[in-house]
Amino acid sequence: MPRLLLLVCLLLIWADRTHAQGRDLFAETRARMVSEHIAAEGVTNARVLESMRTVPRHLFVRPDLRKYAYLDQALDIGFKQTISPPFIVAYMTEMLEPQPTDRVLEIGTGSGYQAAVLSSLVQDVYTIEIVEPLGKRSGDLLKLLGYKNVHTRVGDGYLGWPEEAPFDKIIVTCSPEDVPGPLTEQLKEGGRMIIPLGERYQQVFHLLEKKNGQLEKTRLVPTLFVPMTGKMEQLRDVLPDGSSPRIVNGGFESTVNEEGLAEGWHYQRRSQLLTDGAKEGLQYIQFENDVPGRTAHMLQGMAIDGSKVERLNISWYLKSSNIRQGSGASEQPALILHFFNSRRLPIGTSVAGPWLADEPEWKRMSHAVIVPRDAREAILQVGLNGATGTLAFDGFETHIIAR
Repeated sequence: MPRLLLLVCLLLIWADRTHAQGRDLFAETRARMVSEHIAAEGVTNARVLESMRTVPRHLFVRPDLRKYAYLDQALDIGFKQTISPPFIVAYMTEMLEPQPTDRVLEIGTGSGYQAAVLSSLVQDVYTIEIVEPLGKRSGDLLKLLGYKNVHTRVGDGYLGWPEEAPFDKIIVTCSPEDVPGPLTEQLKEGGRMIIPLGERYQQVFHLLEKKNGQLEKTRLVPTLFVPMTGKMEQLRDVLPDGSSPRIVNGGFESTVNEEGLAEGWHYQRRSQLLTDGAKEGLQYIQFENDVPGRTAHMLQGMAIDGSKVERLNISWYLKSSNIRQGSGASEQPALILHFFNSRRLPIGTSVAGPWLADEPEWKRMSHAVIVPRDAREAILQVGLNGATGTLAFDGFETHIIAR
């Protein structure tokens, strides 16, 4: 049945290409994606932006999710894996500084999209997909779409591709706890690697440059990637505890780098850490937005086992000014907790808000969340969410009620 399903998907893709007959039906949608979600968020490399405008992302997602293909979000591709959001793909690609003569190793999670984006930018792409059915599907798709300089295989990505080493660049789109030794060895002298490192739900992009045989590390921005499957994931020193979910760095006292990003929170948009007037400690976070519909929020992932946790109580401080709803009814300041099951499929949300009334002074807020019994993960989203105005937070805390 899986091979039959794959054949049907490939036939649908072939039909799409035949129907278009040279017309790019999604060109305007991709251009808007690049303008609103990639260039507007700081990616400037012209070659990278052009590749993002060209690669048909809708063909790399499940047919039933194509309507979301050009939104800046991760999408489920099966087997507990996701296709990365367009901004993340563009950001990682830009940080590699891809050159036409580069040979690049990419450790993927199954979609093949990152390899397709790299294809027009470098000489050769060697991509290793970690889940066999996804690896076979993406390999067939890349071949069908004519990415002749992309070479695919299925296997343990952390072992690299020694027969084709060394590589000028390495890009890892799944999150190990530390840099795998074989990848270090297979990176050419003077080469660059970008990789998300850290605990399962607390990762930071690292840029690694090989100089005199050693890797020089630069911490970049917080991120959240799905974990690698298999033995390496099971051997992590620190494993998440779904029976005790918590918000990390809820007081915003820890920062990642000189850019002033809060540790533990990813996808921070239009935020800044401030010290004047913090409700608790030395710092708080503030969001500002003057364009309706534009992203201004932050996210944090956590393990949460609904078979052990009945309720999660969240409390925090909030203040705001000049709040106005965005372009749509859903674009309002709020706290949203998104739940996922063991297959990483969405199973519900819990919302606190919207907060449309201005709060000029710090106000203590709280929200009691009933946890779905089959929940195993959650993503906390908090911010303006497309609304305009100024919104500040401090002192997030959690308290659980066990089943």
